[in-house]
Amino acid sequence: MNKQMAQYIQGNLTEIVSKWQEKMKDEKNERSFQLMPEELMNQTSQEFAELMISNLLESHQAYESRVNDFAEKVVRLGWSITFVTKAINHFAEIVYEDLTKEEIIHEGNLAAYIEEFSKWISPIRESTIQAYSKTWERTVSLQKIALQELSASLIPVFDKVSVMPLVGTIDTERAKLIMENLLEGVVKHRAEVVLLDITGVPVVDTMVAHHIIQAADAVRLVGAKCMLVGIRPEIAQTIVTLGINLNDFTTTSTLQRGVEQALAWTNRKIVEVED
Repeated sequence: MNKQMAQYIQGNLTEIVSKWQEKMKDEKNERSFQLMPEELMNQTSQEFAELMISNLLESHQAYESRVNDFAEKVVRLGWSITFVTKAINHFAEIVYEDLTKEEIIHEGNLAAYIEEFSKWISPIRESTIQAYSKTWERTVSLQKIALQELSASLIPVFDKVSVMPLVGTIDTERAKLIMENLLEGVVKHRAEVVLLDITGVPVVDTMVAHHIIQAADAVRLVGAKCMLVGIRPEIAQTIVTLGINLNDFTTTSTLQRGVEQALAWTNRKIVEVED
């Protein structure tokens, strides 16, 4: 019976995939599918259809390889686990409806086909979710490592003046790493002024501001001054809206202005030299 289903799907694959794509486009909460280029959408749809058939025809090893490859691809494409589950359900619904219209499924074999569908779809759903979860966990782990690498050490730019550029999202774990690098850098470079550059931080909310304030307090405890630079207009508006108190900070909109202020604090300034 499962071979008969597989043969029917293979013989009508183009039509089934077309119906499936329309159902997936109707999932309004998932923009990742609708925004895919047509060529990529067709290729991904074909791979998904082959995955669905492989559970009926291929060996377990070949099927598992397809599942893992597909899970890695959809994670990169930004599909949610809910969307993947809906994709499996929609494909099964289309096949069931078509088999019923063709009267391949009828009252006499309805119970048997329902059992076959359960044996077909349930393992696909379970194995796909499992492969997706493993791929997602691995992706998140790699992203955490990448973010840790972005937590740059303190960079000396002038004698007694150092800069720490912050890039990406700052969570609690990363904030601890920034704090460690910051304090080690202040002592190592004998910095008197530290510039925290948040130009590359996309969002400054209450938690991020709390981490920055903690870092500034720690810098003052080891005998250095701390300045916050790179405050874009939208970040300034967010800080004011949230009522975040940065009164203990000297702040500037650009790194250049921050460096000029830092030199002034250390009794120096940049001058133009005429030829």
